[in-house]
Amino acid sequence: MLTRLLWALLLSVLSAPIHAQAIVATTIAQGLNHPWALAFLPNGHFLITERAGALRVVDAGGKISPPVAGLPEIAVGGQGGLLDVVLDSDFARNRTLFFCFSERAKQGKGNSTALASANLSPDMRRLEGLRILFSQYPKVVSEAHFGCRIVEGKTAQGQADGTLFLTLGERFSRRDDAQTLDNHHGKLIRINKDGRVPADNPFVGRSGALPEIWSIGHRNPQGAALSPDGVLWIHEHGPRGGDEVNLPRAGGNHGWPLVSFGRNYDLTVVGDGSTAKAGTEGPLHYWTPSIAPSGMTFVTSEKYGKAWVGNLLVGSLKFAYLARLTLERPFAGKVIQETRLLEPLGERIRDVRQGPDGFIYVVTDSANGKLIRLMPESPLLKQ
Repeated sequence: MLTRLLWALLLSVLSAPIHAQAIVATTIAQGLNHPWALAFLPNGHFLITERAGALRVVDAGGKISPPVAGLPEIAVGGQGGLLDVVLDSDFARNRTLFFCFSERAKQGKGNSTALASANLSPDMRRLEGLRILFSQYPKVVSEAHFGCRIVEGKTAQGQADGTLFLTLGERFSRRDDAQTLDNHHGKLIRINKDGRVPADNPFVGRSGALPEIWSIGHRNPQGAALSPDGVLWIHEHGPRGGDEVNLPRAGGNHGWPLVSFGRNYDLTVVGDGSTAKAGTEGPLHYWTPSIAPSGMTFVTSEKYGKAWVGNLLVGSLKFAYLARLTLERPFAGKVIQETRLLEPLGERIRDVRQGPDGFIYVVTDSANGKLIRLMPESPLLKQ
């Protein structure tokens, strides 16, 4: 325990945030209603979800389309609504996309996170062939902790492997469920693109376990990204402190609510106050106080200088900045430095993605949400 605390102290010194602004934020579009996620269409347009239940296409000039038709009924309220969206790696051929949302119970007042697939029509005005691939079980009455980030699984060689990962929150009121296998609360799940369960999932065949589960012990993961070698990284909201970056391995237990680097909102300790227990996976990095992280992407482009390649970018809702996390090695290792970007904007960063052009894009969470491109300030400022 002492060794872990000393390492945590050393890491906190090494990763103390640096305030910097070596980039220029260029607004492409504004007037979006609490945008939650963005994806890049092959024609240079953007696909953006709005939490209030609309899917929009934004062209390169910033023109925002009317809502795309064909979405399912969405249980909008609190943190729930239309949340993440990703394009299939073969979208140019099949026009398939995946999105997650808060789904209303067919009976009663409950809701939960659901994952769907559909095809975007050639004119980009409607969704066709809608399929619900997965519904979180059980549904509960809550407007919090939906999780809802989607990542397409890939091999170490970067080839799509036909699977999807989906992060799931523990719905706030069901925190203890995160440690049991008979529900989807506080879990990371993995399914095939057709909704079936991969035969090599870690809990397939175990009595009493839901086979979609990949890892357990999560609180509310709202960021997920795949490194170029196929390793999944996620981050999740802690309670009062203790936001985490994790590497969820098959069958792993990330400890919530048994351990945490944060405290409950009433300042009492989480569990017995431990930050580590046998059988649980500790975080790669954590924030205290909480930054309320949302969205995550790796930098693979040299648009911002070679020193950025392999860095991890994470949005902060609470403190309204974009965190650039420098790792020990490109795409791997512990966080050794955090640089705060976009602080002068004063905007809650909800999602961050690297576009096919190599530039970084973010969407900001407000009733007048923005789509922003990050440009290098000058060649001299490339680190």
